[in-house]
Amino acid sequence: MELDVETADVIRLIMQYLKENNLHRTLAALQEETTVSLHTVDSIESFIADINDGHWDVVLLAIQYLKLPDKLLIDLYEQVVLELIELKELGAARYLLTQTDPMIMLKHTQPERYSKLETFITSPHFDANEAYPEGSNKEKRRQAIAQALTEEVSVVPPSRLMALLGQGRICEGALYRLQETKALRQFGSLALLSLKWQQHQGLLPPGMSIDLFRGKAMMKDLEEERFPTQLCRLIKFGPKSHVECARFSPDGQYLITGSVDGFIEVWDFTTGKISKDLKYQDQDNFMMMDEAVLCLAVSHDTEMVASGGQDGKIQLWRIHNGQCLRKFEKAHSEAVTCICFSKDNSQLLSASFDHTIRVHGLKSGKMLKEFRGHTSCINDLVFSHNGHYIISASADGTVKIWNAKTTDCTNTIKTPDVPEGADITVNNVVLVPRNPEHFVVCNRTNTVVVMNIHGQVLRSFSSGVREGGDFVCCTLSPRGEWIYCVGEDYVLYSFSTITGKLERTLTVHEKDVIGITHHPHQNLIATYSEDGLLKLWKP
Repeated sequence: MELDVETADVIRLIMQYLKENNLHRTLAALQEETTVSLHTVDSIESFIADINDGHWDVVLLAIQYLKLPDKLLIDLYEQVVLELIELKELGAARYLLTQTDPMIMLKHTQPERYSKLETFITSPHFDANEAYPEGSNKEKRRQAIAQALTEEVSVVPPSRLMALLGQGRICEGALYRLQETKALRQFGSLALLSLKWQQHQGLLPPGMSIDLFRGKAMMKDLEEERFPTQLCRLIKFGPKSHVECARFSPDGQYLITGSVDGFIEVWDFTTGKISKDLKYQDQDNFMMMDEAVLCLAVSHDTEMVASGGQDGKIQLWRIHNGQCLRKFEKAHSEAVTCICFSKDNSQLLSASFDHTIRVHGLKSGKMLKEFRGHTSCINDLVFSHNGHYIISASADGTVKIWNAKTTDCTNTIKTPDVPEGADITVNNVVLVPRNPEHFVVCNRTNTVVVMNIHGQVLRSFSSGVREGGDFVCCTLSPRGEWIYCVGEDYVLYSFSTITGKLERTLTVHEKDVIGITHHPHQNLIATYSEDGLLKLWKP
């Protein structure tokens, strides 16, 4: 079996490491010597959100190591200059106009366009009609720039080099031998050795090319998103140890489950068996809580898993060795129902039967913030793509939007099609990929909707089943082309966001379904129910 690895990817791994550790001079030297560019951002969604919100300081910082087309750079800097003029920040606008390469290039290649910007700076009033062509405006220009920039960049899991070396059981001490091009040979050898180890363990299937940089094996052509039609694996837990929660790791390597008996187990979903490449599981040692595990979250670098328990406790674990890193004994006064990591993996967001949402610091081990306002159990919550907001779903029938910094509730949304005076529990809120302000809301009705943070319903999808078909859980495909809902009738409903139609139904269990989760980049769905079965479905 051939190992297909791009040489440039090895170089980019090192560049990413240098960037994350603020070794900017070495990074610049490496880029100049190798002519390889680091075309990555931490999150496409956050990147788009920052552009659409006009957070240009963040955007310009993010693109400083990107090799972008001259036309795109000119469009970007021109927009920043225009918005600075509109804000009366004339000194900053004049500096960008006269001192930055894209604007100097504009002056030499399109003098009339450059002269127009000079006129705006000296004009006493800013006229948007003069600044933007007919049919355009500030928001449309931002959207066009966001679209063009996202086509030039990709997302890479944080600490990818460290994770890769760790998976290959390679000593971190090698990182300290970083010395220009000599390091390329060292790191290249280490990374390839790590990949060979993964291939030897069967983690990289035959016929797959290896995207070393992004951290996953992938097909040469991007896999088309398709709805599931058949069962591919069945994992039996038994009714007294059924799964309460399950999550695929962001790198796509593991399926992790939390059970009613307190066990947290890491699975090889390709075989449906416990992952024996984790030494502690091979020796029949497992991560375990004192009471039922009701929720799980995996850190964005797949290094850690957080678990929330029936007893109100939260525990933080290192996946590769099963070690408990932190225990929040009094995270909540009642059962923890949902949990997620912040974008930088430094904080945990949790909610509970006690009606509260809390933010916990992983380093301090302390509660940092509390959000109050729901009047019943909170079933689901998530950070917005840019991390500025928290969106929560509750059994009180509402979705609330919170300011993550101030803890203020900025909007309370009553889900649609609910009779006056009735509180229909909201099961899930799921962010729509690549669309910063949109999210899917699934409540205990036969209709699932796409909304924005202002509470407007943008689209709705209905099962058409009048009785016994209310939805209990939902998930989205990685690119958001499919919404998958499971009903009280044990049926999986597959809605296409492209056609707007219900395209397929599939009976997935014979008893009440507890949850559903989607693989991060494969057409693979896991469902689990009170019958003690976890099932994996594929097209």
